[in-house]
Amino acid sequence: MKMMTNLFSSFDPLSSIMNLSLNWLSTLLGLLFIPYLFWFVPSRWSLLWSMITTTLHKEFKTLLGPANPGGTIIFVSLFSLIVFNNSLGLLPYVFTSTSHLTMTLTLALPLWISFMVFGWLHHTQHMFAHLVPTGTPGPLMPFMVLIETVSNIIRPGTLAVRLAANMIAGHLLLTLLSSTGPSLSTSLVYLLLISQILLLLLESAVAVIQSYVFAVLSTLYASEVN
Repeated sequence: MKMMTNLFSSFDPLSSIMNLSLNWLSTLLGLLFIPYLFWFVPSRWSLLWSMITTTLHKEFKTLLGPANPGGTIIFVSLFSLIVFNNSLGLLPYVFTSTSHLTMTLTLALPLWISFMVFGWLHHTQHMFAHLVPTGTPGPLMPFMVLIETVSNIIRPGTLAVRLAANMIAGHLLLTLLSSTGPSLSTSLVYLLLISQILLLLLESAVAVIQSYVFAVLSTLYASEVN
């Protein structure tokens, strides 16, 4: 029990002043790192980020369709926020806010609720049509409505759990491997360091991929209500 407590302590927001958790301020660290890079224009970093956001804008615009030309801004911003928090979590002694459902549900639930409210108010017939796939036999229609309703309701939960679980899994694996270091011989320590570096590279890729998946799925859910 003590081992598990120590293992998960890196995900526990313990630092606080007057019951205000200071660890969550790590979400705002991007404001300290990003702005000065963009004052030196054109720099390599700003050109790279501009290329990434332009590519995402074009892809999200294709998913949303011509009816929402400016809707891509919120999803590109969502991707930027998540990828930066995921990347910051790989730094030592930096709290990974996206590994908590408190953070991921805060991002997913308001988006899903806004999509649902907009869809049912402005495209009611279209939303009803989504509950029964084309070609469904008559006797199966009530079951399909129930299945589609449940799958629709759990969407924000799956978005939040997917992001948080992927962030937790990688960090736990890194923590477990690093905890074995003091008991290993010198030759095995070198092997451990190589494996940790490879895992860190994998986690860097996962941080970007999960941010992209979260943003793309949110865009797909938004495109379904139009």
